[in-house]
Amino acid sequence: MGGDPKAAAGLPFLDEEHISLREEVSRWAGEHLPSLSQEADVDLACRRLVRDLGRAGWLRYVVGGREYGGVAEGIDVRSVCLIRETLAYHSSLAEFAFAMQGLGSGPISLYGTQAQRRRYLPRVVAGEAVAAFALSEPGAGSDAAALECRAYPDGDGYVLEGEKTWISNGGIADFYVVFARTDGEGPGGISAFIVDAEVPGLRVKERIQAIAPHPLAHLVLEGCRVAREQVLGGIGEGFRIAMATLDLFRISVAAAALGFARRALEEATRYALQRRMFGTTLARMQLTRARLAQMVVDLEAATLLTYRAAWLRDRGFRVTKEAAMAKVFATERAQAIIDGAVQMMGGLGVKGGEVVESLFRAIRPLRIYEGASEIQWLIIAREVLREYGEEVGVR
Repeated sequence: MGGDPKAAAGLPFLDEEHISLREEVSRWAGEHLPSLSQEADVDLACRRLVRDLGRAGWLRYVVGGREYGGVAEGIDVRSVCLIRETLAYHSSLAEFAFAMQGLGSGPISLYGTQAQRRRYLPRVVAGEAVAAFALSEPGAGSDAAALECRAYPDGDGYVLEGEKTWISNGGIADFYVVFARTDGEGPGGISAFIVDAEVPGLRVKERIQAIAPHPLAHLVLEGCRVAREQVLGGIGEGFRIAMATLDLFRISVAAAALGFARRALEEATRYALQRRMFGTTLARMQLTRARLAQMVVDLEAATLLTYRAAWLRDRGFRVTKEAAMAKVFATERAQAIIDGAVQMMGGLGVKGGEVVESLFRAIRPLRIYEGASEIQWLIIAREVLREYGEEVGVR
């Protein structure tokens, strides 16, 4: 995506403006982004990237509403995917910073009141406020409906009590969309709240170190009081809000995987063409050619699944199944492509600081967050069975 101008041009799901957008982002990324190598201070780098993405105008694509700074009234998922894929090709931390601005503010774009949108979205667009999506808990990750964090009515507001973990942008976010239980059990008892980072009772319990470094934290909410105006979409609407947001941005996870895989394929191909062994080049060996061919087929198939899902979402279709298909196939095949690149490059592939080594670390979390691969398979099966009239209990 970053290096091949034909990478997206032939897709039937993109318009001319999408192709132009990809080219503009690619030029900007080539000039302004650091390499895929690890940043010394991840928190500082992430805040800088959010600011730079805002100044460049790319964050306008992750929010809905022109009056709040967005490029359109809704969120064009194909544009989000193209930007995220292109950024991933150049810098894993840049694509993370872009994506989390969208995921963290997505519930506000989709379900916020006019006052909530006016307060938060322009700052997200400008890169002046870092957003975070706080759903996962120690006992509720992929099974989001099992969360235990609670919100109790208190006068004209609510008090939140509980813990959240694996929260991206945790510790550096200016606000969090927090999902908490307000009534009973199951998905119907969950509500969503916008919690500003400086609200008393919200604290970082632990900063989490991951194999692909980015801001990540375990949060604790103790007597954390928010006003009624901070409720998103109404009491009991939280699970629906979370799932709608994930359906939208889950497709862009697949796009990020495409960017990582495309970069790995290019690195491996260049290496194979110049690496000499046994009197010839690596690229002339049958096994190498077969591996490269498989990588190309996997990448092209994943690309079609991803942009088909995005196209359907932009046309107003329900895309729970298609989003899950795109995410699981793109992330799993991208892992295989990158692993193949590492194997092809031998010792250089596992050398710290090399591009493919960074990509190997960057791709692995994508098979877990926003619903692990196993959960995506269950979602796909549920949706297929539902199409045949069978109701099943997998969320």
